[in-house]
Amino acid sequence: MTRILGWFAVVVALCVTAAGATPGSITGYVRNSAGVAQMGATVELLGTAGQGQVVYTDAKGFFTLSGLLPGSYDVRVSAPSFLPALREDVALAAGASKVLNITLNTLFEAVRMLPTLKRGNEEDDSWKWTLRSNSNRPILRFDDGSPVIVETAADDKGTTGSLAFLAGGSSQGYGSAADLGTAFNLEHSLFHTSTIGLEGNLGYATGIPDGVVRASYRRPGNAGWTPTIALIVRRFATPDAVPHRAALEAVAMTYSDGFSIGDLLDFQFGGEGQNIQFLGHGATAFRPSAVADWHLTSNTILEYRYATSEPDTRASKGFDSAPADLSETGPRVTMVDGEPLLENAHHHEISLSQRAGENKLQIAYFRDRIKDPALLGVGDVGWATEDILPDIYSGTFSFNGGALEAQGVRLVFQRRISDTLTATWDYAYGGVLELEQPNVGWNVVRSSLQHGWRHSAALRLNGSFPRCKTRWIASYRWTSGDNTLTGVDVFNASAGQTDPFLNLFVRQPLPRMRFMPGNVEALVDLRNLLAQGYVPVIGPDGKTVYLMQSARSVRGGLAFTF
Repeated sequence: MTRILGWFAVVVALCVTAAGATPGSITGYVRNSAGVAQMGATVELLGTAGQGQVVYTDAKGFFTLSGLLPGSYDVRVSAPSFLPALREDVALAAGASKVLNITLNTLFEAVRMLPTLKRGNEEDDSWKWTLRSNSNRPILRFDDGSPVIVETAADDKGTTGSLAFLAGGSSQGYGSAADLGTAFNLEHSLFHTSTIGLEGNLGYATGIPDGVVRASYRRPGNAGWTPTIALIVRRFATPDAVPHRAALEAVAMTYSDGFSIGDLLDFQFGGEGQNIQFLGHGATAFRPSAVADWHLTSNTILEYRYATSEPDTRASKGFDSAPADLSETGPRVTMVDGEPLLENAHHHEISLSQRAGENKLQIAYFRDRIKDPALLGVGDVGWATEDILPDIYSGTFSFNGGALEAQGVRLVFQRRISDTLTATWDYAYGGVLELEQPNVGWNVVRSSLQHGWRHSAALRLNGSFPRCKTRWIASYRWTSGDNTLTGVDVFNASAGQTDPFLNLFVRQPLPRMRFMPGNVEALVDLRNLLAQGYVPVIGPDGKTVYLMQSARSVRGGLAFTF
């Protein structure tokens, strides 16, 4: 009798607990490998909580499994002429909502993709051969591996982090990364549905050191879109020679989101509000962005892109040059008559992307209008003039270029040569800022700037060495003519985007040691190795300094991932 009462008490307790738990839900979309929604697909739910449901997708391929108790579930999707897709161990917290994107494949597609299974897990989506839009959202994706099941909700890893020790300035003018710094990145999953992140980069220097911290929150939405909001606070390094040691401080708030209209249109939009304070002056700017993709066919996309800031070259590499290395995210600032000015740009672009077998092709027309562009210089200029912002780490400086209105065309061709090598060729013709002639005096540099037309061609190789797990990117960009100070198509965010001249990036995992937690990687980032494109001018103190598109720089370090 005692045993029976004990079992009865346990059952009652479980029932009370279950009744008090807030129910959750699992929703998602079912499509085929071409991205077409599958209506009438059967979605079966099996779970440790003892709940079993069977639902069917609607005309948009959407399904909903609601009223679910906390626990672990398996989701099985099947449809005529397709192989079943199984998503195991989908953890669901009380009151949580999980979003799944599920792709069904035919038997022929599954057999065709079998050889790629030997490659192992890819750490980064950029190594899937793809042209990308401004938001780094893959388009015309080749799906690698077995039948694809993508969980768009935050993963269930809990807390992840990385730490990197970096050396070498990035030589990008005022606001370059410190020659010595520590970068960190910390992300935590909230109820398996959202992610909060904290990342930053702290430098070391005399005077006022630089530092940047970024706090973010993202929560997956419908159709694979992920709304993200972030707050970025940055202080630029300032030497003792600056009057009153007044550091330039910047605050930015960013937001991005998107939505789809069926399988025909994708929209992504966002914006960034910036505010800077420097030497008693302030400047504020709002930088919106938008991308609209029209899927003409499963292999053809027509895209319109609007941008107000130059793309981050870290995104073009497909992975960060170092964890939380935010040196390229700061506002582009110049100074005229002692007053700080923010670069103000507007970029419009229409492109057509086509996939044909093992090749991809993109044709684009763009039009740019840039006010107060930040030109890059190298040399010891100190603080002798109110029109120069020097960087104490790299020996570079920023100089106001007045204005630039340009238009042009771009052609990108990409081919995946093998599983470990992808080649991209990029050609552009458009307007640039150039110096009328070299070796002019500093007092006439700005008046000597003029608009010119240039050809530009680039070759970019993305590769890896599977045995040692080395990943590398080598690129070279050539620009016609001399005395060119800005690149052609500076807002290029396609797969062909590269820095000017010869560049090399290497990321090498190191052998794991017992006393070292997590994984360790060595990073090397080399830019303009041959120091090309330097245009000499006479500085304010009579010494020769140089203006150019890109300065030679060496940056590297060790990154620890936990």
